[in-house]
Amino acid sequence: MLNQEAIIDALRAVKYPGYSRDIVSFGLVKAVAVNQDAVHVRIELTSGGPDLAQQIKTDAESVLKALPGIKQLLVEVKPAAAQSAPVASTGNRPAGLRRIIAIASGKGGVGKSTVSVNLACALQRLGARVGLLDCDIYGPSIPLMMGIRQRPTLDEAEHLVPLVQHGVKLMSMGFLIEGDAPVIWRGPMITKTIQQFFTNVAWGELDFLLVDLPPGTGDAQLSLCQTVPLDGGVIVTTPQEASLGVVRKGIGMFEKVNVPILGIVENMSYFTTPSGERVEIFGHGGGRLEAERQKTSFLGEVPIFTEIREGGDKGVPVVVSDPQAAPALAFYEVARALGEKFGVELKDT
Repeated sequence: MLNQEAIIDALRAVKYPGYSRDIVSFGLVKAVAVNQDAVHVRIELTSGGPDLAQQIKTDAESVLKALPGIKQLLVEVKPAAAQSAPVASTGNRPAGLRRIIAIASGKGGVGKSTVSVNLACALQRLGARVGLLDCDIYGPSIPLMMGIRQRPTLDEAEHLVPLVQHGVKLMSMGFLIEGDAPVIWRGPMITKTIQQFFTNVAWGELDFLLVDLPPGTGDAQLSLCQTVPLDGGVIVTTPQEASLGVVRKGIGMFEKVNVPILGIVENMSYFTTPSGERVEIFGHGGGRLEAERQKTSFLGEVPIFTEIREGGDKGVPVVVSDPQAAPALAFYEVARALGEKFGVELKDT
């Protein structure tokens, strides 16, 4: 039957030149109209010039002309101004990893790694099988925050075996270098390392693999998007406008590579003094408002608690050390909100 769905399915056979992904999954097919035996398709490119547009037009016309029932066909392909080509995953999902979620921030100092370790531990304590990959090649902090400094071993297939701490499987550059030795690498070496963290690590069966990204939108972020199909990204911010401005850049990066934004977490939301006074050091509510502006979910807020900082310094996240305390409950709220995004039922603490 000739309808919009059939046209879109046929266009999935049109690969973006140089990539294994098709123009539909890249989000380039903007409109499909079917009127009896007449079909009109509009494709808008995010990069490339007339030559690329002509190739995609030719390929699209070829697959659509093979469909029975089409007598009139118009394929419009709009080239974009010169930009970089779409940067999306051309790889396959490693076996056993049911969901891969990037934890990102537009700038440093917002507590992204703190959120990552506590969220990973919260999901694990709520019954999920969880892994945590530290992709901050230059400044890996997961070994300190999770309290483990061992070297990974190799299995029979010569794959790295993740370390396990607090019930969470872990991999980090920090496990592979000597002490505090700096990593002085250029982009291609970072890309290769991140690829190996997926292809050469025996993750096993996981319900969630959280990927703690470095701040910004550089080599590590783009390498991750190219290596594996991400199920979504979580953006960590603080309430003030200086952080929210770069949140938009992080969201824009994920949108450009067709990674869905799962939501925003507001860290350092407010502080409660010993006398019970609430102090909004960095303002309050900016993360929720930004989520509304971006039409995405607000996954929760994490107030400032000394216990959270102490847990990271000691290598025992507060979710593990005192799971019923207010600091831990904030992370459990975020974990449950994330589980709901995938329809995953998590047990009670």
